[in-house]
Amino acid sequence: MAVKVAIIGAGCSGLAAIKCCLEEGLDPTCFEKSDDIGGLWKYSETVEEGRASIYQSVFTNTSKEMMCYSDFPMPEDFPVYLHHSKILEYLHLYAEHFNLLKYIQLQTEVCSVKQSEDFTTSGQWNVEIETHDNENVKRKVMIFNAVIVCNGHYNDPYMPLNGFPGIEHFKGNYIHSRFYKTSEKYHGKTVLVVGTGNSAGDISVELSHSAKQVYLSTRHGSWVVSRISHGGFPIDMTMSRRCVVWIKNLLPNILAAKISESIMSGWFDHSNLGLEPKFRLKHPVVNDYLPSQILQGSIKVKPGITSFSETSVTFEDGTMAEVNEVIFATGYSSKFPFLDIKLIKLNDNDVSLYKYVFPIHLEKPTIAFLGLVQPLGPIMPTVELQARWVARVFK
Repeated sequence: MAVKVAIIGAGCSGLAAIKCCLEEGLDPTCFEKSDDIGGLWKYSETVEEGRASIYQSVFTNTSKEMMCYSDFPMPEDFPVYLHHSKILEYLHLYAEHFNLLKYIQLQTEVCSVKQSEDFTTSGQWNVEIETHDNENVKRKVMIFNAVIVCNGHYNDPYMPLNGFPGIEHFKGNYIHSRFYKTSEKYHGKTVLVVGTGNSAGDISVELSHSAKQVYLSTRHGSWVVSRISHGGFPIDMTMSRRCVVWIKNLLPNILAAKISESIMSGWFDHSNLGLEPKFRLKHPVVNDYLPSQILQGSIKVKPGITSFSETSVTFEDGTMAEVNEVIFATGYSSKFPFLDIKLIKLNDNDVSLYKYVFPIHLEKPTIAFLGLVQPLGPIMPTVELQARWVARVFK
């Protein structure tokens, strides 16, 4: 009898998991809370509870050749860097080509995943689901031999307000970047963006074309690289090569770090723009327009924040700015509301997983997590490799 596998989420990780399970002769059932596949790449005008949310202008920062699944190239007529709508289109093409849709139950939420009473011998799981169909809500418990968690880690916004004294007195508006959709409501306003990840860079640049002034606050700085490399090739096609990784692994860590730093600072001197990282090996930001918007004054880079008042913010360098709006691009926390906290131990957003996939303390390796990594490159081929391994372990 085939091993029955529950897959939670029908985004890029979940789709790869279905396909890999089928290739190993397993029997997958994928549960997706929303009304369509795509996960993070399923754009919505409103923010949906429990689902990842992206802004309307999102483009990929990895090229289509590098981010596609290994056995399903992106269409030739797709541009090199893709709008989120093209990624969703690609995921639909992938699901249809490999006939994955019939294994997905849409509008079905996983409420709980619990070990069966005989877990130590069977490794089975009791999965409680809630199905929404024409306003009718039905709950039932199903038994599976294994579970693959693919719900992503962009659902629970991390917003450490206790680290910003006086924010409770601020009379302007403040949100997490999860709730940002377009720049329309920020026209003519002074906006503070907190953080220097990819979202912070994208949002700052977009706002700089319509806002009165944009301030970008960064405590630690960040490397900024262009999507375009030598000869017009995508940056990831020139950097993510076997020979580059091979040479890097041969060198002492300090020397490899200095070479990487030299390459990432080759575009411009980060210290001149207030972006020089305090931590030398920080994950770079991919943004083609941020340096020019800083140079023309549309974006002003500021250090960390010491305090807020009703209408202004004071920075660590002693300067102060009057602001109307604040957007916290401060990242996300991993969250698994359907799991007992004992099953996966979260410690300051770090999880105790072997190879970031399997919990290390369970008697049976019958639950796995995909996509809880931040590779220096695209996530799709990464989760595909994880899914292959997981399916073979379950088999």
